[in-house]
Amino acid sequence: MATTYLNGQFVDASQAMVSGFDAGLQHGVGLFETMTGVVVRAGASATTREELHANFRVIHLHEHMTRLVDSAKALGLSDSLRRDALGEAVERTLAKASEAHPDVERFRIRLTITGGDLNMLARSSAGPGAGSGARDAKGQREQLPTILIHAQPATQYPAEFFERGVGVMIADLKVNPLNVFEGHKTLNYWPRLRALQLASASGASEALVFQVTNHLAGGCVSNAILVKNGIVITPWAQGEREALAAREEGVMGEEDAARGQAAKVAAPTSPAGPSGARLPSPVLPGVTRRWALEWCEAQDITVSRKMVTIDDVLGADEVMLTNSSWGVLPVVAVEKHKVGEGRVGALTRRLVEAWQGIVGGS
Repeated sequence: MATTYLNGQFVDASQAMVSGFDAGLQHGVGLFETMTGVVVRAGASATTREELHANFRVIHLHEHMTRLVDSAKALGLSDSLRRDALGEAVERTLAKASEAHPDVERFRIRLTITGGDLNMLARSSAGPGAGSGARDAKGQREQLPTILIHAQPATQYPAEFFERGVGVMIADLKVNPLNVFEGHKTLNYWPRLRALQLASASGASEALVFQVTNHLAGGCVSNAILVKNGIVITPWAQGEREALAAREEGVMGEEDAARGQAAKVAAPTSPAGPSGARLPSPVLPGVTRRWALEWCEAQDITVSRKMVTIDDVLGADEVMLTNSSWGVLPVVAVEKHKVGEGRVGALTRRLVEAWQGIVGGS
């Protein structure tokens, strides 16, 4: 049974209900983050924030919360979200899940934030004094988002996936770099899940998604990393080129530049749009992808961010897919094409082991 946090309180899973007028249900307005939580000392109780940090660890919590809050502001979902408060709610949900499952050490945590109850908004705007919500700088009543967090035992992927690698397909789905919602983890995941469903029906573990420009975006639910002649190659993610340019011009601080993952990158290249301007990237700036690239840079392995073509994919020595659920997933075949020598490459294997060292276990 999942442990559920809804709008500030823990509720039984059967009571975790939102309004039929919720913007997430009515219009797909919302964002989400999926994280891995690890119980450091199983069965330990935690009442303070310090005890939460000591007993329960959400992998890359700060990065996940930062991405969520930044996306909520950029897309106009909410300006009121607070990274630290959300992070503490996530940790407390993990602690509750540990109480419900004392023998489980690894959990899957999903945080979903929607545009809130539209029916409440209609009532609050009925006239002066209607409703009690806060007001924004213009005096308009502020719409409160719905916040839902649930934690459950993590999916146990077959060890064979990581030891022998998996096969993937090329999805029919194409993503548009001019769609400003691409590159953010919105609730509109149906196209990707459908592509993943079709891949699974064909015996593949994932599907590679390309842009309308025929450049690689990543997997349906993952980021893609290639290795060629010892160089790590990955598609530019949303905001990275802009962060690099701002850092070079001295107008961006170190923390913001780090968000854009702008260190040690190759010169930006991307196809031009109708006006001749460089197209933005529709690629999600994955948290596990960021970890993997930073790990490579720490090992003095060259990392190149570029526009990746199908020829780059088919010519790669190694291909791997990253997300926060499985970590690093080796790819040994793209449809009928064998990647490299058709087995898990040396660098991919090192990254798989490094990830396991973070989450614990094997």
